[in-house]
Amino acid sequence: MPYIRYSRWTGTGAPSHSAERIFEGLNEHLNNTGDLQQAMRRLIQRGMGEGEERVSGLDDLLSRVAREMRRLYERYQLRSALDQVGEKLEAIVKQEKQVLAEQGEGKPEAGEKEKFLDQLPPRPSEAIEALASYDFEDEKARSEFEELHRQLDEIKRLEQYTWRDGNIFRGGTRLDLKEASKLLERMEGLHQLENQLSSNHMKDVNLDLLRSLLGEQAGQEFEQVARLESLLEEGGYVMERGDHFALTPRGVRKIGQLALRDIYKQLSRDGMGRHIMRRRGSQDQRMDESRPYAYGDSFDLHMLQTLKNALIRQGGVPLQLHPKDFAVYESDYGTRAATVLLLDMSWSMSWEGRFTAAKKVALAMESLSRSLYPRDYFGIVGFFTRAVELKPKDLPEASWNMGDPFTNLQDGLRLASELLDRKPSQNQQMIVITDGQPTAYCRQGRLYCEWPLSFGGISQRAAEETLKEAERITRKGITINTFMLDDSPVLKDFVEGMTRLNRGRAFYTRPDNLGQYLLVDYISRIRKRV
Repeated sequence: MPYIRYSRWTGTGAPSHSAERIFEGLNEHLNNTGDLQQAMRRLIQRGMGEGEERVSGLDDLLSRVAREMRRLYERYQLRSALDQVGEKLEAIVKQEKQVLAEQGEGKPEAGEKEKFLDQLPPRPSEAIEALASYDFEDEKARSEFEELHRQLDEIKRLEQYTWRDGNIFRGGTRLDLKEASKLLERMEGLHQLENQLSSNHMKDVNLDLLRSLLGEQAGQEFEQVARLESLLEEGGYVMERGDHFALTPRGVRKIGQLALRDIYKQLSRDGMGRHIMRRRGSQDQRMDESRPYAYGDSFDLHMLQTLKNALIRQGGVPLQLHPKDFAVYESDYGTRAATVLLLDMSWSMSWEGRFTAAKKVALAMESLSRSLYPRDYFGIVGFFTRAVELKPKDLPEASWNMGDPFTNLQDGLRLASELLDRKPSQNQQMIVITDGQPTAYCRQGRLYCEWPLSFGGISQRAAEETLKEAERITRKGITINTFMLDDSPVLKDFVEGMTRLNRGRAFYTRPDNLGQYLLVDYISRIRKRV
């Protein structure tokens, strides 16, 4: 069955790309870099997609420049132009010598002139400069030399280029001086364009030069690349703040949705029967009161109050709704479950794509909790040498921390416990994603870092203080489930000790299936709640 893909007509033969699809490409780069500015640069430089769905980047245009240069190298022979100049100069000198010989002893200076001609430099440009002050006896030779002298600058440029890059031109097509000059102009333009595209600054690129050298299609591709940033802004995914870009709330939500989609794709391949749904469950109780809409609220719009807000603000018709006008029904929500995800951000998480996978899981779970379980609390704590709370808006650009390479799980557990204390619930749990045993801890407000006793060994005090923190959490009735991204014996021993103490669970998994493991476990526990 044939499939036809339609896209918005832009007036050219180039396809139109939606802001949503462009943002998906940006998200892929953001997952790998953890930095929005670097992700934007990579998107512009590398583009995205394959085949007909390909969105070109500056690298594609650089490849076009390289192909055009290679075509010229393989087609033309540049030294032939200099050979023709040398042959022409040799013919002029020969003609002059013949006239001098005919004059014989009638002109005493004829011998000196002939000697001067015999001592001309071998390089054509230097010989022409030497002959510039020579008084020709033969008018035809004089006329031909004057024509050659007018081309001296082009000859010098050709000599310089041939001396530097002449051997690269290995084609069979011979050129005269005029044709060689045009070829040099084209090569210089290509080098200039190459430098402009390599700078990754769109404003540096001369679009007219690009079109003249690479054609109209290349010009259209460049205009599409130049539109990527503005498309993302118009789509409401990013906003420009001075000299850098920032994610909008819509962009943050979209990243979570994309992470959730990617994990569900893996689940569907495994045939596990769980599929993403956009329908929400019912609320506990809708109340008559309304309140202003806030980021993260279910969009259960209180239409009457929304229209009243628009009238008060505008005072006339037709009404022009503004986001500040939106009001939603007040609902009697109560927290049914509280979960904190502890994300290891130590240096070792940069290996084997561990942090990228772990961050994608965190984004997916936050999106899932916000969209399908709005009554639940879901918090995120990142831990390295110290622990920090991560807000949803911070998570897309979170990255492993090389400057603070130690693993302070104890501080992470402490901070997670404080967050859960603010969200009382009968169902409280912590989910730890880590690839190493603790190497840092806090005692009486002071930070202590402790290298392992040997490679792959244990940091004894850090492990003891972490287990003490796990014991305090256990007394509060909080469950700790640990997902390990390494199978080293020391890590296994430590996690198994914490699991026995807390009566939680421990899983060993790999970065490529962490999302399936963790998401299925999370949903299963949510469904089992009373």
